[in-house]
Amino acid sequence: MSPTYYNRIRELTRAVPATLVDFNLPRDVARTPTQASSNFITNKEQGDWAENLILRAINETSKNFVAIKYGKSDDVIAGEEGFDEFYQEFQTELDTIGKRPDILIFKKADFKPEWGYDISKRPHSELTEYVKRAVAGIEIRSSTFLIDKYDAAMHARTVKFTRAAFQIKDEILTGYRDLLEHQSREKYIDVLEGLTEETLSISDFRIPGWSSSERLLQVNELLKEIKKAIKEIQKRDFLSITAKVEDIKVVYKWVETFNVPHYYFQVFFDKVYGISFEQILELISNPDNEGVIFSVEKNTKNQNKTTIHINSKSGIQIAYKIDEPEHKSIRKEMDRGRLLFYVTFKGGTAYLDVNNLRKILGISEVTF
Repeated sequence: MSPTYYNRIRELTRAVPATLVDFNLPRDVARTPTQASSNFITNKEQGDWAENLILRAINETSKNFVAIKYGKSDDVIAGEEGFDEFYQEFQTELDTIGKRPDILIFKKADFKPEWGYDISKRPHSELTEYVKRAVAGIEIRSSTFLIDKYDAAMHARTVKFTRAAFQIKDEILTGYRDLLEHQSREKYIDVLEGLTEETLSISDFRIPGWSSSERLLQVNELLKEIKKAIKEIQKRDFLSITAKVEDIKVVYKWVETFNVPHYYFQVFFDKVYGISFEQILELISNPDNEGVIFSVEKNTKNQNKTTIHINSKSGIQIAYKIDEPEHKSIRKEMDRGRLLFYVTFKGGTAYLDVNNLRKILGISEVTF
């Protein structure tokens, strides 16, 4: 890989607003988790399944390329013996080489059969030259959604609340216009007449709190209903490829270390979408994309860490169908007799769109 890729990434990091990701500041020091939850283990199991799904799909489909497990991981979890040492080694590695992507793709000619399909537990000092020969590094994200059903539901929601907003608007302007024509209330006529399909996504107004007559109370309640409908329309309506702000820094560190193109794959239970790290930086460098293609949120499920949510369909469809895995409940006994119950996943098949996979990874070989 020529130095051109890293140079492009470096230039893009300079264009990213520091208010979003400040590459000049060191990454935040992470606190060592002290206790795992059932939900955390289930999410980890789902992530491991998604990673294995993509590994199998590539290796069962490709004639010229090999996918191997690379990302740092271990079976030990917070609260178990050995976790603190594993976690601190992981933090040290983040500062040394950056965050390993979950999967590496090699040309078969560069693959080391003697090292096998899993190099995740090998120290990075052994792997430097080998990793530099990879054609791609892939970070796997997993989601509990069926994206097609989600999209259909969000479309139906938007249609429902758009229709409701316009019906209430017409009811107010038809039945209560005389009240709104009073000079103290006429601004609400302008607000309502300004509501269109284009403006509903950005509209907002203050509920007046009228209650001095029965009709004023009624119109006040109708304004509350229209505002509720607008809030529903304005909620994020796309499933996303997620990138934590703190991860973007350590992904950049990895790219800087190895000069290997990096990608995010989002695995849903019906399809897989992918986007390049380069495209992510391009998208978030343009403030006009915020609220349209991506949003920035603090995720309460992930210690309020700031996360960038990029519309999955801004990426490329990597798998057009997935056969769902089998799943079962597992009982795990921790120290002091604490019990955790979580879900494991096994099997399933991802049907790759090989042309799209070649396109996103920049593979020019006709035969993948």
